[in-house]
Amino acid sequence: MQLDRYDIKILYELQQDGSLSNQELADRIGLTAAPCSRRVRQLQENGVIDQYVARVNERQIGLNLIALLHISMDKHIPERFAAFEQAIAEIPEVMECYVITGHDADYQLKIAVADMDSYHDILLGKITRIQGVSGVKSSFILRKIVDSTALPLHYVKRENHS
Repeated sequence: MQLDRYDIKILYELQQDGSLSNQELADRIGLTAAPCSRRVRQLQENGVIDQYVARVNERQIGLNLIALLHISMDKHIPERFAAFEQAIAEIPEVMECYVITGHDADYQLKIAVADMDSYHDILLGKITRIQGVSGVKSSFILRKIVDSTALPLHYVKRENHS
């Protein structure tokens, strides 16, 4: 899908505040409500806008420990990776899971838990019990410096006529 300047403006505004009404969004980007609504619907239908979510402050709900885990697998075969990915997707504390390179690990996980005891329970009770997990290295987030879900839109190639 080719994006024009209005599409990019819509994406920028919705990344800043996904709760904007259509009228508020239209006012911010300089369109009337109807064409703004059509553009948003088109961005959704084409998969550019993937979903809308509410970002919850983890500390406000008692999730005071955020950990990054590097997971090593014993065998690099598709079945082992598929089983791991299915199992890890069922653990609600896992916020993110990536296949990675450049470390002595195959996956990086980000998990949120209440405290060190909860972390211990997840690590030993669930993660290390997944078949194929051969090693785990953990780091704990002390403080967030940048915390954004907004993508850098200046890389988006725009249509020339807009």
